[in-house]
Amino acid sequence: MTTTAPQPTAPTAPQDAATAAQSAATAARARAAAGGLPAFDRLLELAEGESAVAVRNVPATLECFTAHFPRHPVLPGVLLLESLAALARTAAGPGAWRLAGVRGVRFKHFVGPGDQVHLTVEVSRHSPQRTECRATARVEGRVVATVRALTLLSATTTREGTA
Repeated sequence: MTTTAPQPTAPTAPQDAATAAQSAATAARARAAAGGLPAFDRLLELAEGESAVAVRNVPATLECFTAHFPRHPVLPGVLLLESLAALARTAAGPGAWRLAGVRGVRFKHFVGPGDQVHLTVEVSRHSPQRTECRATARVEGRVVATVRALTLLSATTTREGTA
């Protein structure tokens, strides 16, 4: 007995097209949450093992703005921190890096819809297993966030107490 898999069909009505677009957007968000997409829009400068500069545009269409906060939308600090961590991974160079810790995080001003955030990461210590960086986020030249120490570990490094 043979069975055939159902063939995908193209959307036939505008409502089907909207559902397909929504599914594609959901899939894109899932990839981003899983680390599939960078958390910044454009890489401006890169000196592997030394520094990196990038830009993140903050569109008004981000879902987080509906609840954070409805009358005064603010980009959650954890999303800004993730953008800085993604840029630090890029600056650290080739290989798989994971975020191990952050120290001295300061959020100085709000980031809202329509802002363009300039992200800067400077590598202060670098080895094949560990990288430590300093990071700054600016909007229109004004510092909105700083990270004194952002630590990355090589994905091949085992954590203490694990095999």
